[in-house]
Amino acid sequence: MPKKLVITCLINFLIAAIMGLVLRYTHINPMRFNYRFLTHAHSHIAMLGWVYLMLFTLIVHYFVPERKAIYSRLFWVTEFTVVGMMISFPLQGYAAVSISFSTLHIFCSYYFVYLIWKHQKTDSLVTRYLLKASLLFMLLSTVGVWCLGPAVSMLGQASAFYQIAIQFFLHFQFNGWFLLAVFAILFHVLKIQNSKEFKYFFRLLIGSTILTLALPVQWFVNHNALLYINGVGVFLQIMMLFFFLKLIIPKLRAIFIKQSKLINFTLGFAMFCFVLKTVLSLLSLFPEFSTVVYQHRNFIIGFIHLVMLGVISGFLFTYILQSQLITFNSTLNVGIITFILGFIFTELILGIQGALFYFGKGLLPNYYPLLFLSSLLLPIGLVFILINIIRTKRDVDLSFLRRQ
Repeated sequence: MPKKLVITCLINFLIAAIMGLVLRYTHINPMRFNYRFLTHAHSHIAMLGWVYLMLFTLIVHYFVPERKAIYSRLFWVTEFTVVGMMISFPLQGYAAVSISFSTLHIFCSYYFVYLIWKHQKTDSLVTRYLLKASLLFMLLSTVGVWCLGPAVSMLGQASAFYQIAIQFFLHFQFNGWFLLAVFAILFHVLKIQNSKEFKYFFRLLIGSTILTLALPVQWFVNHNALLYINGVGVFLQIMMLFFFLKLIIPKLRAIFIKQSKLINFTLGFAMFCFVLKTVLSLLSLFPEFSTVVYQHRNFIIGFIHLVMLGVISGFLFTYILQSQLITFNSTLNVGIITFILGFIFTELILGIQGALFYFGKGLLPNYYPLLFLSSLLLPIGLVFILINIIRTKRDVDLSFLRRQ
């Protein structure tokens, strides 16, 4: 796995984190730029520049044994679209240039799916199912993007159709493509065998992912049927968690003995965030809480960050730490711990403020300065991680898989 690809992904993540930091600073000292435009840039770079491209790199490494030059070229074309969005979104928001780069990224992702479907080689039915399902969810998510144009032209951006199209894309990106892809790598590394437990887990995962789309749809279409559909999805999700833990805990016990404390820490952190995310979904069974979540943006941002920074990035950091692209030293420890502390502090502040709004208690004292200072830890942590990787002279493939 070339070091320059991992560094590129982390630089994208750093830029997205700095954009998020600037967004939070504007609440302390207003700045002269379009807040909404920068928000679009922040979210696109985090999702497409960090998570998408890091998964691209890992999937090619793990599942394409014969390295082909086309993947390197496709990576850099995709990175070109990310840089285009990085520049155009803060300047114009959703407009001709940014939409063109976004569209080109989608076509790059379609080609990536085609290539992986054609070239992937794995003897494990478990890995094949998870990998192909993740790619199918990626394709499915883009249906929401293609619906945005007709939604705006027919009903406008304030319409339920437009908002549901956005939620459709986000839901199947986060809970479908991203989550199943990191699971495909995890199950591959842990050598999970095909079994009745896995079949139950896989079916429950797919079913719950599809059915829980009803929750964000219910925010814009008030219908009792959606509450029941989401309820079934949440029930399947809890059952899925049971089989997930049953499958991997025996394997993790053996892994924890062999790996460094830092790898165990990041893996445990990612696992904890995934369990927390799944358990928190039970709260959506209460209609009044679902309404509160939608009305108070703090809860939505906190939950998105829980999935993005806690679950997905937690697993991605673990896979990077398992490589020989890093050196275990104080710089790396400071980077990982600083990032995770920034995540924990921002989540706590967002959650407390959301609860205060819910109970009508107003604003937390020094809320915006505290949120800014906590957010500052995220890019600082990423800088230390980048420094460690850049200073590490080794540039070899991940060897963790071969040692199992």
